[in-house]
Amino acid sequence: MSDSAIHAIAGAAGGIVAMTATYPLIFISTRAAVETKNEQKSTYQAALDIIKREGILGLYSGLNSSLLGIAITNGVYYYFYERSREAILRSRSGSKALSTVESMLTGMVAGSATTLISNPIWVVQTSQAVRTMGSDRQPPVSGKLGFLETVQSILAKDGIGAFWRGIGPALVLVINPIIQYTAFEQLKNFLIQRRTAKLRAAGAAATAVAVLSDLDFFFLGAFSKLIATSATYPYIVVKSRLQAGSANALKYKSSMDGLLTILKEEGVEGLYKGIGSKVVQSVLTAAILFAGQRRIYEITKAAIIPVSKT
Repeated sequence: MSDSAIHAIAGAAGGIVAMTATYPLIFISTRAAVETKNEQKSTYQAALDIIKREGILGLYSGLNSSLLGIAITNGVYYYFYERSREAILRSRSGSKALSTVESMLTGMVAGSATTLISNPIWVVQTSQAVRTMGSDRQPPVSGKLGFLETVQSILAKDGIGAFWRGIGPALVLVINPIIQYTAFEQLKNFLIQRRTAKLRAAGAAATAVAVLSDLDFFFLGAFSKLIATSATYPYIVVKSRLQAGSANALKYKSSMDGLLTILKEEGVEGLYKGIGSKVVQSVLTAAILFAGQRRIYEITKAAIIPVSKT
């Protein structure tokens, strides 16, 4: 099995763990992003309202499609990211660390491929998450739909093209993981270089290189995701509304038109609805993912290598 495939498996597994742990926050931020009323609620109050109306399991509506989505998204992303990274490193000699431009190029290739492949799943997840809150297209309903039932419902109502609703802002949001992984790579390189210099200054061999811990990866993942999510959140709002099939959102002529329309009708606050729970969720998910993916990658590789030698 190739190194890229192992990275893909580890990324998918790490994503499932992270998504399961933080899903209620995704659910709350998705609903807040889709809501067009100027209603201010804390994450805590929003959670209480959902539990009161739909029970504790209401916070997990759409979890099944999210787990499928994150497994495919992370698997595809890590696969293309590592393949692109390997291709760049093979094409030149010298440092094995990616430069800022190389990190951005690698992230763009991986992010674009991932978005095109996974968008239908996120349309299903968003539809499941907002189904019981009602919308400008339909009143609230009490019954929840499973993954396949939601797929059939979207097909019957809007046709197969509906699965690529929001693809415009979703492609713009490729910049989110680009920012995230670029920040992560550069912070990681800086930390390794700094610790390696201290290690060698303390008397270690000239070839000694510092090794980062799981905790280092946890905090590097958290900080890089905080930077990326804060910078791109308004596009997340536009994407969520389009994927939910909001009638107002479907009138947006482009991602930029969506941003301007929200700004005009709802003010600056409208562009950042649900950002509190989203930032907390994104940071926790990225932290768990970066730490977990690294550990799962090492365990998987250690398990596969002996098998391949027999």
